[in-house]
Order: sequence, then structure tokens, then C-alpha cells
Amino acid sequence: MKKILFASVMALSLLSCRESKAGNAPIVENAVDNAKSSVSSSLESYRGENLIDQIYSEVIKDDKNLKALDDKVQKNIEETEKVLEIYDKILSMSESYYQQAGYKTKSITDSLMKKQIEAEVKISADQYNLKTGNIKALIAQINKNNETLNNLYVAFKIRKTLLEIEKYQNAHPLKTDSLDNFIKKQNRLMEELKHIK
Repeated sequence: MKKILFASVMALSLLSCRESKAGNAPIVENAVDNAKSSVSSSLESYRGENLIDQIYSEVIKDDKNLKALDDKVQKNIEETEKVLEIYDKILSMSESYYQQAGYKTKSITDSLMKKQIEAEVKISADQYNLKTGNIKALIAQINKNNETLNNLYVAFKIRKTLLEIEKYQNAHPLKTDSLDNFIKKQNRLMEELKHIK
């Protein structure tokens, strides 16, 4: 078994030496036409970040109108977070209070006092809900608008970058020459291995 393995390794070594002497042509020659697209340099430096965002930033870089629109969207996202943060903090504080008051009330052993406190907490919570009902509806509308804005923004970015990736593909058409030549090389090596005794 060791002799067969050794013979195979030797044969492969000899064949690889013969192959490298016979033709030192690069394996990946003629793989692509090296034409350039408007985002070629950006794509060549791609390192695994969000490719759509990377292409999009290249697209808007030289377009003042698109850059201004993008700035508006980014600013709106930041402002939405700031505005809602203030309201969320106050609303969640009150909701937490009423929730804790409910838990604490359960620990009261005097049933008459317990019912009185439960009623008082409920009246206060109901009044607060009436006062803040309109505010909660407005916050819900802002969240819905924000979601729609985000959907439109993502769709817009994809549409803008889709054109660019297609330009990149057209500027870098893949050829089959290199793959065909490599398959032929593999086939020759397999044939030689089959005929070695």
C-alpha cells in the first residue's frame, strides 16, 4: 500500500513539473475583460461591508440633488429617534408606575383597603390614558410614517445601485476560456493517472 501511495505521489510530482515547464501561462488568464464602470474602484475595494450602501455612497457622491435628498432622509431618521425618545420615556415611566402599583396593591391584606386602592389606581390610569390617547395615536402615526419612509429609502437605494451593478457586470463580462483550459488540464492529468501502472 505504501509503495502505491509513494508511486502516485511521485507521478503527480513529475506531472506537475512537466505541466509547469510545458506552459507557465496563468490559470486565470482571459477570465474577464478589464473594462471599468463608474463604481469599479469602489467594488474593487469591497471588504464585506454592506455592498448596497457602499455602491450607493459612490452614486450620490457626485450628484448634489441625490446627496441633499439622502441628507434629508438621514436627518429625518435621527430627528424621529430624538422626538420619540422624549415621549417614550415619559409614557413608559407612567405605565411602569401603574403596573407596579397594581403589583403592590396585591400585597395589601385588608380587602376593603385593597379595593379602594385598586379603584384609585384605575381612575388615575384611565384619566392618564384619556389625556395621552391622542399623543399615542400621533406617535403610532410617526412610527408608521417612519416605517414607510424606511421602506421607500431602501427600495430607492436598491433601484439606484441595481443600475450600477448591472453596469459593473457589463463592464466585466466573464469569459469561459480560462475555465475551459483548466478543465482540459484536469482531464489530461486524470487520463495520465488512469494509465499509470
